[in-house]
This record gives sequence, structure tokens and C-alpha cells, in this order.
Amino acid sequence: MGRRNHYHVYVIELSKDVLYKARFKKANPDYIPGKPCVYVGMTGLEPDVRFDKHKAGIQSNRYVKEFGLRLLPDLYEVYNPMPYDGACDMEVELAIGLREEGYGVWQA
Repeated sequence: MGRRNHYHVYVIELSKDVLYKARFKKANPDYIPGKPCVYVGMTGLEPDVRFDKHKAGIQSNRYVKEFGLRLLPDLYEVYNPMPYDGACDMEVELAIGLREEGYGVWQA
């Protein structure tokens, strides 16, 4: 894999309770009820390690810490691992794509 290509994008399913947060709702005006709510991120760690850090409050996104349920590897595994620039771009593209499909999306 090499040190250059050790970055990952990841997707975390969030509890539907996140829809009660005004900022989340405002960021997702085209959310389709029934679709998952997710957080999309990128990391130099393995996604499961990063998820654990979020839940422990270590450099955590507040929505993941409070509402994070589980990783959704079917939505991101195909892209990993990749170089840093690729992960930065893919994080944005993946978030846009999921939002276009009606998901509720929060991206760091």
C-alpha cells in the first residue's frame, strides 16, 4: 500500500434523531424521508479506528459523537486506500452523490 496511499473516505450512519438539529436539516433541503442520514469523512487511519475516536470524543464531529450508529462500508470500501489529494476530492464527491440520492448528509 505504501505511505502515500494510506488515506480513506468513510461513511457513518447517523440516527434519524439528527433530523431534529436545525443545522443538519438546513444543510439537507432535498432529504427524502426514509433515506439514511450519514456523515462523510476522510482519514489517514483505518475507518473503524476513526469511528471509535469520533465516539470517544477524540477530534470528533459532534453529530457522529451524539448520533453515530455504525460504518457503512458498502458505500466507501471500493475507493480505499488512496493518496491524500484523492481522499480530499472523494470525500466531497461522495457527499454530493449521496445528497443527490436523497440522503441526509453532513460532511466535515
